[in-house]
Amino acid sequence: MSRSEHLATGRLRTRHEAVCAGAHALGRRMLAATAIVVLAAGCAGSAKSTPAPTSTPSPTATPTATATPGPSATPIPTSPPGQMTHGRSTHTATGLADGRVLVAGGYFNSAPITLTDLYDPGAGTFTATGPMATARGFDTATRLADGRVLFVGGNPKTWDFYGPFLASAELYDPKTGTFSPTGSLATARNLHTATLLVDGRVLIVGGNDMFNHSLTSAELYDSTTGTFSPTGSMTTARGFHTATLLADGRVLIAGGGSAGWTSDHFVASAEIYDPTAGTFATTGPLTAERALHTATLLADGRVLVTGGINNDNNGGTSLASAELYDPATGMFIAAGTMADARTLHGATLLADGRVLVTGGVHTGWDYAAPFLSSAELYDPMTGTFTATGPMADKRVSHTATVLADGRALIAGGYDGSSWGGGPPWPDVTTAELYDPLTGTFGPTGSGR
Repeated sequence: MSRSEHLATGRLRTRHEAVCAGAHALGRRMLAATAIVVLAAGCAGSAKSTPAPTSTPSPTATPTATATPGPSATPIPTSPPGQMTHGRSTHTATGLADGRVLVAGGYFNSAPITLTDLYDPGAGTFTATGPMATARGFDTATRLADGRVLFVGGNPKTWDFYGPFLASAELYDPKTGTFSPTGSLATARNLHTATLLVDGRVLIVGGNDMFNHSLTSAELYDSTTGTFSPTGSMTTARGFHTATLLADGRVLIAGGGSAGWTSDHFVASAEIYDPTAGTFATTGPLTAERALHTATLLADGRVLVTGGINNDNNGGTSLASAELYDPATGMFIAAGTMADARTLHGATLLADGRVLVTGGVHTGWDYAAPFLSSAELYDPMTGTFTATGPMADKRVSHTATVLADGRALIAGGYDGSSWGGGPPWPDVTTAELYDPLTGTFGPTGSGR
């Protein structure tokens, strides 16, 4: 209806209402009953002049029954700021394409769990998702090119040096929030590494088998077929090692243990995997034997190796030393010394090119030794470590993940509060954020 039509209709309605009101008033003054009936009936919109019958009272409405509430959906557990929905250590934390972080599996009170959390940086909270198809710790998690996350191998039992370990693998789909099985490894393994290659395949290397033997074998996962296939073998058996994708697409494998959990067989050897040839070749070696260390690709293409344990003292001594691998020369060189010796720590490349090193245990396998809340930064421009932080909690076997806004999410781990005497060992439920602009750690619910 046009504006003019609206206005015309309004004028007619107003005039009609005015006439009706006047008629009723005139009827009351003149007591002309017949005229009143006819005029009032016309104003009521009826064309008939017959007086309206006396109205019959409407029956009382039957009260409507109160609706019975239907079953409500099970609420999704959401943590308070600063905490995961469940404590865990030796877990994985994977940054997703949408900026959230998937925290999955690991151990709680020394038993593997299927529970998973999603961290939302915008809300600063963790929300339960999943669960995993299989409980697993000491496994690997790799974000694929299509955004899904591949989980491989691990230990399905309480802390144990021997198997059976897992050959199974599963995929997490962020679109559905669910896990589903995928192909299986040819060899069950834990304490292995998994590296996303440039072509989208995932390289699975080494680890330990169910007889506490370190492995030389390696496999490739193809996400288009959902299957694993063998590739070349390493020159040295190893677990507790690191694997780092280099800028040229090759993978650097460094250090580790050559005899399962045995503490005096850590190695300084290193090798390079060539995905084009499908073979391993020696490089390096490291300046010191080490295992349970970290290896971080720097912006300039070199690799920073920090801490870990060596073969000293029949149980390993944590290392404060660091070294750099240069792919151009194939050599490692010393790279300064950390303020704290540490193993089972975290190391994360920040957006500004520095490396954040967090937590760990101060004295090798001796878990009664100090657990660390300290943190430090490595600056590749100066080749030095400087103190930062510290964290609010002591942490060992935690995770450290850089967020899209440049902060780092530190989650879970052990805090050493009741270590000793064997498992079960309680795990940390807390998480915190490191802000490189202020050099401080704060709760996950806090913003900048």
